[in-house]
Amino acid sequence: MRKLKLGAAGLGRAFSLMAETFARDPRVELVAAADPRPEARRQFEIDFHGKSLASTEQLCALRDVEAVYIATPHQHHLEDVLSACKAGKHVLVEKPMALSLDECRRMIDAADRAGVKLVVGHSHSFDLPVLHAKKLIDSGAVGRVRMITAVNFTDFLYRPRRPEELDTTLGGGAVYNQAAHQVDVARLLAGGRVKSVRAMTGDWDASRPTEGAYAALLAFEDGAFASLAYSGYGHFDSDEFMDWVGELGQKKNPEGYGAARRALKGNEMDVKNSRNYGGNAYVGPGASFHQHFGTLIVSCEKADLRPLPGGVMVYADAEKRLDPLPAPKVPRAEVIDELYEAAVNGSAPLHDGAWAMATLEVCLAILESARARKEIPLSHQTSASRT
Repeated sequence: MRKLKLGAAGLGRAFSLMAETFARDPRVELVAAADPRPEARRQFEIDFHGKSLASTEQLCALRDVEAVYIATPHQHHLEDVLSACKAGKHVLVEKPMALSLDECRRMIDAADRAGVKLVVGHSHSFDLPVLHAKKLIDSGAVGRVRMITAVNFTDFLYRPRRPEELDTTLGGGAVYNQAAHQVDVARLLAGGRVKSVRAMTGDWDASRPTEGAYAALLAFEDGAFASLAYSGYGHFDSDEFMDWVGELGQKKNPEGYGAARRALKGNEMDVKNSRNYGGNAYVGPGASFHQHFGTLIVSCEKADLRPLPGGVMVYADAEKRLDPLPAPKVPRAEVIDELYEAAVNGSAPLHDGAWAMATLEVCLAILESARARKEIPLSHQTSASRT
């Protein structure tokens, strides 16, 4: 099996969550990276022995880079994707794909013109327990999906942030950053095509001036519906429902309650930089379980499914069982599954530009519904029929 040679644009928080994947998955080789921070570039050279550069343009000009992983701040996704496509590189871009549907269209068009593959992720719809639940649904064994309930309570809003991360108009806030996970999962399991959205958002802390919570009802074309609830205000932690396994698959200590707020008592940017890749307080996830995004219950005609860090609980008519899944050898290997098949073997990815644009449309509808206090119809949805 040949290695796919990758370049990484952006060595911040998103990259730090994929770094172990790139280091351990034998199908890829991270040969170069670009970031404006010298400390991040130095760490990359130590960890990956690759070239480090200051800009995405320089990275895309390297002949030995076949695909570019774009993990720059959200507002730079468009220009960075366009640069990669212009250079003839396949693209893996972090969620959210963009900040508007028009930006999504421009990315899709650029990839089509260049004849390169565009994959959008990571989102938690890549997680193996979610994919196993989809397999059960696709088999027909549990009947059609009728209702999805997704709930997640975190300390998202009190993690160290740059100013634009607390400005919804610049791509900050819980909806742009967190709703894509729940929406992607719900769309994957319920078939993909959302008909309309009704939602509310919560903006409850003037010192963090963006929405930190939302609740949304998604109506699907076939009559199924999904209720999504999220709070990032750092009080209740719904990992309590996951036996204290965190989102990244790591064991958590419940005695760490309130740590996020306490850390912000110092200089916020200093704290953020120290925790980022290359910073003096940087620590990798250290996962030993599958990742998740809070409590998820999929109500089907013949059973309820509950994806967990170790498998999928199946609550059927006459039995309750756990379908266990082996611990991940490489975290987020499912992202590489899709990228490698697309870039090397020419397969059409599920999480392509059209899929990600449909997810963004739902996220934008959550924000619009909350502003307008009305249901928002959708028109850019696509199915989850590809596997």
